Amino acid sequence: METTRPSRAPRARRPFLVPSGVFLLLAAQGQMAPLFAQTPRAQPLAATPPMGWNSWDSYGRTLDEKSIRANAREMAQRFRRFGWEYVVVDEGWYLADLDPRGNDKSAHFEMDAYGRYVPVPARFPSAGNTFTFRPLADHLHSLGLKFGLHILRGLPREAVARNLPIAGSPFHAADAADTSDVCPWNAYNYGVNPAHPAAQAYYDSLARQYAGWGVDFIKIDCLADHPYKGDDIRMYSEAIAKSGRPMVLSLSPGPTALDKRDEVSRYAQMWRISDDVWDVWYSKEHFPQGVKNLFPLTARWAGVSTAGQWPDADMLPLGSLRPAAGWGEARESRLTHDEQRTLMTLWCIFRSPLIMGGNLLLADDWTRSLLINPEVIAVDQHSREGRPVLTTKDEVIWTAQPESGGDAYVAVFNISDTVQTVSHAWPDLGLLAPNYKLRDLWPHAEIGSAASLKVTLPPHASVLYRASPP
Repeated sequence: METTRPSRAPRARRPFLVPSGVFLLLAAQGQMAPLFAQTPRAQPLAATPPMGWNSWDSYGRTLDEKSIRANAREMAQRFRRFGWEYVVVDEGWYLADLDPRGNDKSAHFEMDAYGRYVPVPARFPSAGNTFTFRPLADHLHSLGLKFGLHILRGLPREAVARNLPIAGSPFHAADAADTSDVCPWNAYNYGVNPAHPAAQAYYDSLARQYAGWGVDFIKIDCLADHPYKGDDIRMYSEAIAKSGRPMVLSLSPGPTALDKRDEVSRYAQMWRISDDVWDVWYSKEHFPQGVKNLFPLTARWAGVSTAGQWPDADMLPLGSLRPAAGWGEARESRLTHDEQRTLMTLWCIFRSPLIMGGNLLLADDWTRSLLINPEVIAVDQHSREGRPVLTTKDEVIWTAQPESGGDAYVAVFNISDTVQTVSHAWPDLGLLAPNYKLRDLWPHAEIGSAASLKVTLPPHASVLYRASPP
């Protein structure tokens, strides 16, 4: 995720030079360009909103293999049967010599002879002397999970300074680089010059590397907004297609401009619609964003999502943001229980990807209850036509429909700071039956037949009904 950090790059180690004999080993293990073609799929990649866990909110740059494997085991044992499957290693897996809090002021990069970041063996021991994520990916796959990586667009500045060769091409890093282009909030990389074929060659080499590692999900930062980089998005997408391995492409950060929706939906499976969302109710700043900030943003993108194309409301800052939160001090989520349930309800009726940020190992019963409610998850994974039907300064109401049948989902939100009684006739919400049998999906409770909608909600609270006509 995006975070504020010094506009300087860590010192880089001397490039890891691959002996000639290792090339044969890498090829045999699938670390070089794969020779297989992508097999046809009956459904698009990410046919439903992706669900998983990302390390940033709870570990920041301090993540290591032990913590990834432990959270993956927890996901496999407690959450996978409810749809949670992606384990995403966020920023800094290539940084050595971080301090205990994950600060990068004296860190070094680990990269291969072709200017590509590789995992630090001291932090990821299974990477070994071939500097590969393949053993970790294989372990996650053995648990029935999928493996994701975070990267920053462009190529390492140190690779450009050393003018390292680009794997599988006649080009060098300096050919691909645009040294006038540096991400405004992370100075690790230079941007690429899309007019030069070396740029596509470098991204192709990354995709081949990740395919060889068994990566299933790539989150790419600093290209969906501030700044928007349409050429990079296209080139990454083309590189993934050439790699022969299906990999979800997730674009960050937001807010992606609505007029870019055709372009991002053509090339990516997920794109952020907001700047980073953290555990605050409302923010007057662009960074961070709070739960209330997402109501107008989700309304703007309502109706855009479809199979394989998901506007992303950002990660879920729920539960324990420990041991090293990606923003601020380590802590338990500052959102109240009502605010946490409101966040999940909005994300689900909007059909956002669901990427948990809190530490799964430290999740309490309440936090787990937010993640394993099959009736609520079904709204995220299998509803249609979700949209806001009423918005005032105090309340917001969304409706959606299950994939089949005549029922409706009704999400009612009190976005005010005082108790509100929400009362509306069903036709005011586009629901035309004279009465509806209501089921409250969070507590799995039958409410009974109602001739109109009437519910009293505490500040920042919500309710999610399934409404069945007679």
